[in-house]
Amino acid sequence: MPEQLPVFPLNTVVFPGVTLPLHVFEDRYRALVHHLLTIPDRSMRLFGIVAIREGYEVGTPHASLVQSVHRVGCVVQMTSVEPYEDGGFDIEVVGRQRLRLEGMDTSGSYLVGDVELLAERTAKGRDVTHEAQRTLATFEEYRSRLSRMRGGTVLEGVLPEDPEYLSYTLAATCLLTLQERQDLLEADTALDRLVLLRHALLEEMRAMRAIPSLPATEVARTGWSPN
Repeated sequence: MPEQLPVFPLNTVVFPGVTLPLHVFEDRYRALVHHLLTIPDRSMRLFGIVAIREGYEVGTPHASLVQSVHRVGCVVQMTSVEPYEDGGFDIEVVGRQRLRLEGMDTSGSYLVGDVELLAERTAKGRDVTHEAQRTLATFEEYRSRLSRMRGGTVLEGVLPEDPEYLSYTLAATCLLTLQERQDLLEADTALDRLVLLRHALLEEMRAMRAIPSLPATEVARTGWSPN
């Protein structure tokens, strides 16, 4: 049966195991944070993040958000919060589990969704281990080429060995479009996600060979956590 969770639409895709800092300034999401702070058990300070479809913006009216968001998102836990005198907050969240949005209540001070929690369909064995190794090798080549083009090391960091968390971490780290990240979040298994990632990275490297220089880009400011 679907359960209810507060929902925070964003112009980004969040993945399980990945941490993300957020600046909260809209009244409806300030109300959401105030609600979370009333929950004594910090591990239960949960809400859902769903990506806003391209062409829409943060600040879209409640009623319009129902059509503007993707249906697959991520349950996140608020792990830290810093309030400001103007009423805003800086918070940090960590992704916990994928969700599917079945409906949304726009009548309250913040959005509430009817959500189905999506269990990861585990792909184990030689196939997923082999694909994790292939994708990681492709990523290292991609990182090396991008670093040479940028004139300095980019996308640094220790990557997890577990294929599921590796797939989510690379999905959050690589310089991909929002739709590419959404497709990765919706992939059924880590094996599917790793295959999609490897193909996306190969396409990016083909583009690098065709274009002598790339515009400056901001590396994804995310980290991963197994919690």
